[in-house]
Amino acid sequence: MKKILAAVMAISMIAAVALTGCASSAPETTAAPATEAAPATEAAPAATEAAAEADAYGPGFVFKHGFDLDYPPYSYIDDKGEIGGFDVEMAQAVCKYYGWEYEAVPFNWDAKDAELNAGSCDCIWSGFTVNGREDDYLWSKPYSDNTQMIMVAKDSGIETLADLEGKVVGVQTSTSAYDLLNDDEGQAELCKTFQSLEVFETYTIAFNDLKAGAIDAIAIDVTSGNYLMSGETDYMFLSEELGSEQYAIGFRKGETELCDLINAALDALAADGTYDAIGERYPEIKDFLCL
Repeated sequence: MKKILAAVMAISMIAAVALTGCASSAPETTAAPATEAAPATEAAPAATEAAAEADAYGPGFVFKHGFDLDYPPYSYIDDKGEIGGFDVEMAQAVCKYYGWEYEAVPFNWDAKDAELNAGSCDCIWSGFTVNGREDDYLWSKPYSDNTQMIMVAKDSGIETLADLEGKVVGVQTSTSAYDLLNDDEGQAELCKTFQSLEVFETYTIAFNDLKAGAIDAIAIDVTSGNYLMSGETDYMFLSEELGSEQYAIGFRKGETELCDLINAALDALAADGTYDAIGERYPEIKDFLCL
């Protein structure tokens, strides 16, 4: 019996020693990883933020294209609800070039600044005139030349700018033509000779009023005017110009990186023929492209 008790006690002592050994070694095993992991945990937010900033305009970036919903041939929404136009196709080509996702942000033209400043879009790219707005936006390189002119019916009897005296002239709101006719350094003196200057939400509406005889003339850029008159034979431009201008893409000030990327893409698309190929689909403007 004594031998049995001695054996039991010996086994108990061995087990106790073994458990003590396990207990003393456990903290050494678990503490080391915890000590090493702490710095990595603190550095993670900074590393993640740097990576996100570096990839801000990488593949998968959602490019929000702000444009006039009714300004053909540059941008428009057709009767089926589909978007189109030279500027829309160019923006989509830039997205394809960089592997970006394209998002259309159409708006009424007089809401363009509110949309841009609210961050609803990344830029205003829609037959947007640089001249007179040089300090208001960060501009891309110009991609199209243009001219402001007067459109009339061929049988109107109006042949010169002087003949607009006492006439009703239409213009789209917030356009360079509108600004030109209200600028003392532009054509404000000419505008004072009109019976009235009627302001329309879109040039499409203004052209319908011209065809209906509700107005006598329209002050409009030549490329948009050419588009509206395509298929028509009863309308023309006066030979005298109101002014010349260039179109470019307007960004929020300070967004230099995005502007530089768009400029680089425009150069690449001009070099590989994409720019000209898209222009060929819009004959009203192809001769005015300037890249």
